[in-house]
Formats: sequence, structure tokens, C-alpha cells
Amino acid sequence: MKNVKLSMPNLKEARLRRKLDIETIRYRMDDKYKDLGKGKSYYIYTYGCQGNEADSEVMAGILEQAGYTFSEDPLLADVVLLNTCAVRENAEQRIWGVLGQLKGRKRENPDLIVGICGCMPQEEAATAKIIESYDVDLIFGTHNRNHLPMLLEQAYMSKCKVVEVLSTEGNILEDAPKVRQSKHKAWVTIMYGCDEFCTYCIVPYTRGRERSRQKDDIIKEVKELVEEGYKEITLLGQNVNAYGKDLNIDYTFGDLLYDLDKTGISRIRYTTSHPRDLDLKTMEAMRDCKSVMPHLHLPVQSGDNDILKIMNRKYTHEEYMAKVNKLRELVPGISLTTDIIVGFPNETEEQFIHTLDLVKEVGFEGAFTFIYSKREGTPAARMIDNVSEEEKHLRLNRLIELTNQGYLEGHKRFVGSIVKVLVDGESKNGDGMMCGYSEHNKLTHFKSDNKDLVGQIVSVKITEAKTWFQIGELCEE
Repeated sequence: MKNVKLSMPNLKEARLRRKLDIETIRYRMDDKYKDLGKGKSYYIYTYGCQGNEADSEVMAGILEQAGYTFSEDPLLADVVLLNTCAVRENAEQRIWGVLGQLKGRKRENPDLIVGICGCMPQEEAATAKIIESYDVDLIFGTHNRNHLPMLLEQAYMSKCKVVEVLSTEGNILEDAPKVRQSKHKAWVTIMYGCDEFCTYCIVPYTRGRERSRQKDDIIKEVKELVEEGYKEITLLGQNVNAYGKDLNIDYTFGDLLYDLDKTGISRIRYTTSHPRDLDLKTMEAMRDCKSVMPHLHLPVQSGDNDILKIMNRKYTHEEYMAKVNKLRELVPGISLTTDIIVGFPNETEEQFIHTLDLVKEVGFEGAFTFIYSKREGTPAARMIDNVSEEEKHLRLNRLIELTNQGYLEGHKRFVGSIVKVLVDGESKNGDGMMCGYSEHNKLTHFKSDNKDLVGQIVSVKITEAKTWFQIGELCEE
């Protein structure tokens, strides 16, 4: 199959990070695309972070506006998109497996359009491999979701591989249709990109510079969600704490929390936070705003100052703890979770012990733990690593044992208490059980077969603590 290369990824170009005039684009589909998918269906595989989930909701909205309908079965769909992640190597391995499954389907249905999008195509090597080795019709990146109808039409008309991966930042896309996965919880992206340049991370190259949405557009979106009956929003960004810095206005993430608290939304969560940019105003907003939930995911990555410096995290163990202590002072009982990497190049046993010490000191109530994953194009990928794979796995197991204790203790502290749970649906923990998340983001199961509770906030008295969840009894309202 020939290629139509509208633009190819270029890591050198992405590294330049030129200051461009970022515009806000109001999405409007050209009328000529509105019947493009008539009689056809689509399916989207989504990998990676919540930002990718939010992007998939936009792409689903665009596809449905173009006439496509959702297919429950990817093997029966006419368009299959894989919205990919580039943060970890195992995410890429899963992509190759799915493409292998779709290969047989394409032999049966030559008109099937298979597309790869998201972060992985922003990597030169990944896109080259896809073009060379896989029967894919469409490849596009993180900055051009609004071009999807045009790209699909070109794939249909040309019967070629259509490739458009922009290495410069995209504009801010507003007013795009969305197909939200929930009727009571919503992702609300407030900014794109990252300017932190942690040495292990590919995101600044795949997602570009930090670009904040205008506050009025965010507030408008949340007000509309409230009118539609949504109870909870999660504010998204690679570094939400940096919101507004690029706009050159006296308005910060803390200001945004105060304004969103006035919209009438019941619950506000946010992710991901960078410790360096977590400021006092944000902490005060967590204290003052009734809707901002008492849970914060604050990735630390390591507890050793030398490793943190090599990672380019821009804070120390002591500075991180100072912010944790201030949070606990302002928001008593707050639940803290984190991300931790073990086996960073040349990490010593003593340095790893410093990470264990920090985990104990903070008392995290949950953690995503990873063995360092080398990503080509990042500074860390060029570092010599003398830590064996066996030692890395041993350290990970020790860390998991400790963080699992944190999960359990985080649930134990609520036994006997009444918590407020936003009900998501039927529990997989047994028949006649429902489940949802408490204010502190604890998965909570309780006995009930009342499906009308889905999307409602109910009171549950916690009776039992498990490592991964808590169990309670529904209180009479």
C-alpha cells in the first residue's frame, strides 16, 4: 500500500518547542463530511491516561456527527481507531497485538479502515514501524483530532496509508462534540502539553508545550455538565498545577477551582499534579471549596534527592514533604496517592531505601509503581544503567508490599464512619451489591439492588476494610 504523507513526526522539530501563537479553534464540521459514515460503524481502543480517554470521547463525537454509529464489537466495525500511549513500552506491545488481530479482519473486509492515533505516532521510530510492518490505513497524532473527517475521506478515496503527524503544537480545540462514557462523571481537559522535561518522559515531545484553555470556556463546559445532571468532574492536564501560566494573566489553577466550585457541580477532582507547581492557593482552594474532594494524586517518583535531580523533577524529598505537611494542615484527613519509579539508571540500594522511607513518612494510601521504562528520544535513554533486571524486580516487589499496606490502612481508617459515595453501578464483588467512590476516592461496595441509585450520591457506613476496597451498609436517607 502506498503512503500519502501529509506530515511525518520529527523529534528534532518537537524539541525546538518554538513559541507559537496558540489559537482557540471553534470546531465546526464541514457539511460535506456529515454523511461520510452513513451506514457505517466505529470502535475506538483507548490506551494510557485519562487525557487519552478524553481525546477518545472527542473523536467518538466527531465520528458520530459524521454519521457513524458505535459498534459493540471491534471486529464488526467499519472504522477502528487505536488511541495510543507512548509513556511505557508495554503499552506499545499491546498495540502490536491488536493490529495482529485486525489483520485477519482486513483480509475479510478490505474496506475496513484501521487507524493509529495519539501519542505513539508522535515517535519517529514507532510511526516508521507502523508504516513498514502493519496494514494500517490512517496514522495521526495528538494535535490534529479535528482533521479526522478529512483524513478518513482521504483514506477512503486514495486507498493509501494516510499519515498526518504534526510535530508543532496544535491549537486549542473548543466546541467539539463528545460522546461521554458516563452520564454522571465527566473528564474536563483544562490544558494540554507539558514544560517540565523530566528526563525519563516522552510526553513533552508527544504532547507539546503547555497550552491552557480559556477559563470562560472551562467554566461554560462545567455549567453545561451541571445542567445535564453530572455530579463529578475530573480536571485533566499533564500538569494541571501549571494552568494559566502560559496565558500571561493573573489567574491560576487555584482561582479556577474557586470559580468551578460556584457552578453547582457536586464533586471536583483533578490530575495530574506536579509537586513543584502545587501552590498555597490550590491547597487553600482544597480547604475552602466544598466540591473539591479531599484526595490528591501527587506523583513523587523517587524519595532520593540525587535521583530526583537526575530525573529533573525540580524539588527535593524535603520540599515534597513540606507540601504534604501543609496539605495535611489545611485539609485534615486528606488521602494522598502517588506514582513511583524504581530502577532508574544507576539507582543504588541506599537511594531506593530513601524512597521506602518517604513512602512510610507520607503514608500514601495508594500508588502506581513502575520499573523504569526506557523511552527513545529522552535524556534518560542515553544513561548507562548498571542495575540488573533481577534487582529492579526485587525492589519493585518490596515497594509494592509497602504500598499495599498503605492501601489497606487507607481503608481501615474509615471503618465505623459514614462516607458519601457516588454510585457507579453494580458491583463485581457479588450479587445484590452496588459500588462507587467515596470523597477520598475509595472504591466502596454496599448491599443494594436498586439500579436507580446509579449517578446518585448516597451515605454508606463502612463496616469492613480490604486492601483494594471497603465494604459498607447503605444508610437510610
